[in-house]
Amino acid sequence: MTVAVVRKSIRHLHIGVYPPAGRVRVAAPLAVSDSAIRLVVISKLGWIRRHRERFVTQPRQTPRQMVSGESHYYLGRRYRLRVIENSRGGQVVLRQAGVMELHVPTQAGTAHRTSLLHQWYRRRLRDIVPSLQCKWEEKLGVQVSQIGIKRMKTKWGSCNREARRVWLNLELAKKPMRCLEYIMLHEMAHLLERRHGDKFVAILDTNMPRWRQHRDELNSAPLRDEVWQRTGDDDIPIVEGRAK
Repeated sequence: MTVAVVRKSIRHLHIGVYPPAGRVRVAAPLAVSDSAIRLVVISKLGWIRRHRERFVTQPRQTPRQMVSGESHYYLGRRYRLRVIENSRGGQVVLRQAGVMELHVPTQAGTAHRTSLLHQWYRRRLRDIVPSLQCKWEEKLGVQVSQIGIKRMKTKWGSCNREARRVWLNLELAKKPMRCLEYIMLHEMAHLLERRHGDKFVAILDTNMPRWRQHRDELNSAPLRDEVWQRTGDDDIPIVEGRAK
């Protein structure tokens, strides 16, 4: 097993397992020796292998060609795509029969069609998020300065405690509302507790008793088709463990 090691000015050693094939990376404090890192990795081999196997066996979507007849999702519901070419283009319309109409300019290619759909997902999330933000700010007694939406390869959301900023994965627009709300709660709870320890879990248990089911629903869904590349030290894995 190949393990990438990145040394940082941090207090604890972290082991991350990344999709799609279970790449393993260790973020280690500057003073920790290679031998100590090797011993920690060996002690976590069972945990690493379980998560690598999960990524390898997890189903994946077939590549989206953005043509009529494909399946696309919005808030957990499946829609059949119907592409309509016209001179105007640039809009998405949901029909009652489970049809998602994508109006595009004549001769628009796959990349353009994909971009239009992503823009629509982003707008819909921006319409939904403010009410969820108000709800959980009141329940948790916290205040978020900004909630942003972007495409993220290895996480559903993130929280910058110092800036009080929350980022959400654009893919959440495709997931059931309960999953989106779980991620909102999860990230906003970090404003109260930085680590995923007992205090953090207690916040989730108190405010959303079924949060584990929502988490498992998200993490068991088929991975989207994508070309994965290493993006540097700022990658955040879907699963991560800490060793003192």
